Amino acid sequence: MKTYTAQEIVGVNPIAALPFTASGEPDYESVVRLLEHLAQTGAQGITLFGIASEFPKLDDWERDRLAQIFVGTLAGSPVYNAMSVTDHCTELAVKRARHYAALGADALMLLPPFFLQPGPEAVQAHIFAVLEAVDIPVMVQYAPGETGLAITPTDLAAVARRYPHAVFKIECNPPVDYTREFLAHAPQATVLNGYAGLYMLQMLAAGGKGVMPGCSFTEIYVRIYRHWQHGEQAQAEALHQTLLPFIQRWMRHCEYIIQVEKTILKRRGIIATEYCRRPGWTLTPEDDRLIDDFIAAFHL
Repeated sequence: MKTYTAQEIVGVNPIAALPFTASGEPDYESVVRLLEHLAQTGAQGITLFGIASEFPKLDDWERDRLAQIFVGTLAGSPVYNAMSVTDHCTELAVKRARHYAALGADALMLLPPFFLQPGPEAVQAHIFAVLEAVDIPVMVQYAPGETGLAITPTDLAAVARRYPHAVFKIECNPPVDYTREFLAHAPQATVLNGYAGLYMLQMLAAGGKGVMPGCSFTEIYVRIYRHWQHGEQAQAEALHQTLLPFIQRWMRHCEYIIQVEKTILKRRGIIATEYCRRPGWTLTPEDDRLIDDFIAAFHL
């Protein structure tokens, strides 16, 4: 089994959606079908239990079974697999990180705790504890819009210097200036960007190494990334500009784009239903028409 370094956690790394049945139960057959599809898109990695995976809406038994299915389905595939540690308790986060590593995760993602607004020292201790618990790459997620937690570029750079197996998923809005300042302090660090790839090309130009969008139209991000890799900047920019109006609209709220992604996956025949666990987002007839236009425009 290949062992990945932090420098190899690059490229297009979609956050896997979690399909449910029409009654709201996990649809494990659709999970496998989705993962097998994603592994053949040309993406470099796949991550489970991100915000786009609806992780707060899972119970512990479901989460454990999904983790096993995730690792088992992707074993031997051309992509690296990563699972997110989202526990707000440091002791539980350490246990889960070790469990996922033992299960066969190639990498982890770490959402710093924000419930009840822990102080910066407590958050730092939490991040350090998880990084010290495993030796596989750990993507430290910086999403202040979703968590309300601000971390300065200087403080994040201190994490990079101390832990060479740390990777950084930066998705403040906008992330470009923050990333430039961070990389000025930690030029050796690997940075990925989420936020649906809104800033994908600017982040790559600023020194980022990849993008972590949703998973329903991964092929588009792969095409943009390949153009960028080959120095085809005009083609990359043209394709990204075509994508931009859609993702700008859908990224107005996390639940909005989560529902849109599920609907696209359903209409593409990749998952069985577009159900999102509640509370969620209700699409309008205008949204439905826009999704049809999107699928037709990109020949999905």
